[in-house]
Amino acid sequence: MNTSSFARFGRFALAAIAAISLASCGINSVPTAEEAAKAQWGNVETALQRRSDIIPNLVETVKAAVGAENTILTNVVEARARATSINITTDDLSNPEEFKKFQDAQNQLTQALGQLRTVVENYPELQSSARFADLMVSIEEANNLISTERVRYNEAARDYNTEIRTFPSTIAANVIYGSEPMAYFEADEAARENPNVDFGAMADTAPTAANDNAPAAAAPAAATN
Repeated sequence: MNTSSFARFGRFALAAIAAISLASCGINSVPTAEEAAKAQWGNVETALQRRSDIIPNLVETVKAAVGAENTILTNVVEARARATSINITTDDLSNPEEFKKFQDAQNQLTQALGQLRTVVENYPELQSSARFADLMVSIEEANNLISTERVRYNEAARDYNTEIRTFPSTIAANVIYGSEPMAYFEADEAARENPNVDFGAMADTAPTAANDNAPAAAAPAAATN
C-alpha cells in the first residue's frame, strides 16, 4: 500500500469511527425519538378534532328535543369552546403547565358529554331518535380513539424521555439539542366515571306498575296473646 492509499484509508477509518461515536452519543437517536413522539401527538390532535367536529351536530339534534336552555346542553357547548380555545404546539409538549391546561380542558369536555347521556332519560323522543343514537355512537368511538392515541403518545414520549436521560444519548440531548422531557397525559378518574343520576324523585312520583309475576305481599301475622 503506497502512502496515498494509506492516507485515504486512514481518513476513511477516522470518518467511520467518528460516525459510530456520534451515533452512540445520541446524535441520531435523540431526534428520531423526538420526531416519533411529535408524530404521535399529531394523531392525538386528529382524534380530538374528530370528536370536536361531531359535537355541533349532536348539540343541534338535542336542541330539537329539549330546547336551547337545557343546562347540560349549555355545559357541552361551553366546554367545547374552552377545549378548542386552548391550542398547544409540539414545543409545548415540554411545558407541563401548558400541557395540563390543555388536558384539563379536554377532560372537562369529556365529562360534559358524559352528563349529556342523562338528558335521554327525560326525553323519550331522543331515545327513539336514530340520528341521536348514531351521533352518540360516533362520540363513543371518538372517545375510544382519543384514549388509544393518548396511550400511544405516552409510550412515545416515554421512549423519548428515556433516550435523553440515558448515557450516552444524554450527551447529545444536553450539549447539542438542549432537549427537555415531554409531558404525559395523566389519568383523570372523574372523566372516566359515569355521571351520578338520582332517580329517587322520579320513583317517588311515578305510579307503581302492576306486576303479575311479583310475589304476593305477606299477610299480617296473627296477633298472639
